[in-house]
Amino acid sequence: MDHFLWRILPLLALLSSFLYFYFQNSSKLLQFSHSDCSLLPYNHYWITSKSIVTPRGVISGAVEVKEGNIVSIVKEEDWQGNSKRGHIIDYGEAVVMPGLIDVHAHLDDPGRAEWEGFPSGTKAAAAGFWGGLVPENAFNASSLEALLSAGVLGLKSFMCPSGINDFPMTNASHIKEGLSVLAKFRRPLLVHAEIQQDSENYLEDDANDPRHYSTYLKTRPPSWEEAAIRELLTLSKDTGIGGSAEGAHLHIVHLSDSGSSLQLLKQAKRSGDSVTVETCPHYLAFSAEEIEDGDTRFKCAPPIRNAANREALWKALLEGDIDMLSSDHSPTMPELKLLNEGNFLKAWGGISSLQFVLPVTWSYGQKYGVTLEQLALWWSERPAKLVGKDSKGAIEVGKHADIFVWEPNTDFDLNDDLPIYIKHPSISAYMGTKLSGKVLTTFVRGNLVYKEGKHASAACGSLILAK
Repeated sequence: MDHFLWRILPLLALLSSFLYFYFQNSSKLLQFSHSDCSLLPYNHYWITSKSIVTPRGVISGAVEVKEGNIVSIVKEEDWQGNSKRGHIIDYGEAVVMPGLIDVHAHLDDPGRAEWEGFPSGTKAAAAGFWGGLVPENAFNASSLEALLSAGVLGLKSFMCPSGINDFPMTNASHIKEGLSVLAKFRRPLLVHAEIQQDSENYLEDDANDPRHYSTYLKTRPPSWEEAAIRELLTLSKDTGIGGSAEGAHLHIVHLSDSGSSLQLLKQAKRSGDSVTVETCPHYLAFSAEEIEDGDTRFKCAPPIRNAANREALWKALLEGDIDMLSSDHSPTMPELKLLNEGNFLKAWGGISSLQFVLPVTWSYGQKYGVTLEQLALWWSERPAKLVGKDSKGAIEVGKHADIFVWEPNTDFDLNDDLPIYIKHPSISAYMGTKLSGKVLTTFVRGNLVYKEGKHASAACGSLILAK
């Protein structure tokens, strides 16, 4: 491995993909038996439920899992007369869904494991990597190709300061070069789309008190997102059919602006550019008007905007103009959040949310009539397509048995009485909220890795390696 790759390795761990993380070409790393990685003593079984979410709708029936894959799906009327017998796990009225795929989460390990490491982060999620596109490697095609050949799922870049010196920002020239390499591998580039514009020097006076969320909001207006997206779309036209970067794909992470930025993206899609966009649950759950003075748990970038913007984001998601959801789980140490000082201008930005995204989406989505099928589309099917994993993203014969089971109608208060696995729960903006949707069990490649507060063996429970 050359010198550059050693330097870039910490960047790989800053960004993660699957909620059930996936390592390509990992046969040499498979050191654990099935019993180490699963709470089940067998690898051939049936899961039954009255509510199984499939690409063809919600059915009552059974899913057969064998050696990590879904090998058959049987509707209830056929299951009743089925002569096949074996191990059966009956979940009754609980919902059986495809495993969530979180295409945008930060685990900060190695390098900043005290913020969030694999042992803590992967108990709510397990891990594969995005590579980093930075100025140092942008014009070095061989370095980028080495990352992609090693199995990274795509690249990620920032168009504004990331807050971490190890991950410097890129400009349009860097991104253009990155897209040309990604085209050969037919993989995506994820971009934090904000370009810093000239802004006033906000003084600490009564009108611009740094403890007021409105003060921070003024420093990061929607025009930052619009400027970045407008520049990106001068490059994305090359990703269309016949373009010089055909095969590459541009994905905008954590869209916050539902105005001009979204309109630009809609037009680019209509023009045939290979472009997708995500937003995050915190932009759908919260609004700027609701954030109390000094509550820096809510600081993130782009910022949470007003209630009207939140409504427009929901509309865009429901109508398909926003393609998918991600957590943008961005943890840190509590002292960097400045919770006691409450200074929004100086506190670390990022929402800690990895464990809570499903109940948050479901709970806040009830007002808008969100369905189980839509949850599977936003959190499983479309993310799987983005990362090029045809074997994941749906409960369908032939796909990996990545499955989770939950009770949509079970309410709970998100507080310290619950088992919480992220490293620093106190900095999460979701603590203290009331949610619906209790997760019962999680299967990864057929391995039962979580069951109501219990994880698989420490030998590999925090890291499931796919065959």
